[in-house]
Amino acid sequence: MEIEQFYAAGYQGSKQFKQLDVPNADATGFGSPTDDYMDRGIDLNEQLVRNKPATFFMRVQGNSMVNACIHHGDIVIVDRSVKPQSGKIIIAVLDGEMLIRRYEKQQYKIRLIPETSRLSPMEITPEHDFSIWGVVTYVIKGV
Repeated sequence: MEIEQFYAAGYQGSKQFKQLDVPNADATGFGSPTDDYMDRGIDLNEQLVRNKPATFFMRVQGNSMVNACIHHGDIVIVDRSVKPQSGKIIIAVLDGEMLIRRYEKQQYKIRLIPETSRLSPMEITPEHDFSIWGVVTYVIKGV
């Protein structure tokens, strides 16, 4: 199995709050003059998650997608509501095993393409137990 952990989109976001709504701790009795010019920080959940109930974070194990710049330890953001298209990177369940691969569909033929020369493409036949779990929308690089 190449996917280590599942993270549900339990985060509700912070759009309802502005940074000015958050009180500051004034140990001296008065606030900083720069507080009037504070901007709200960047919320990555708001920027990267389009459909919260259908979005999951997964940590990648293995190096089957290194040529697509997805390495062991990276986190992929997967949206289950996005329709898979040929050429997109997907999370597939093939015979009970979760895989991250590039999806290729040509008329009546489906293939899962790894992005490494160490593995060969897999052609999906009716004998396989196959489903598409979700489409990768973003990759967060590990250090």
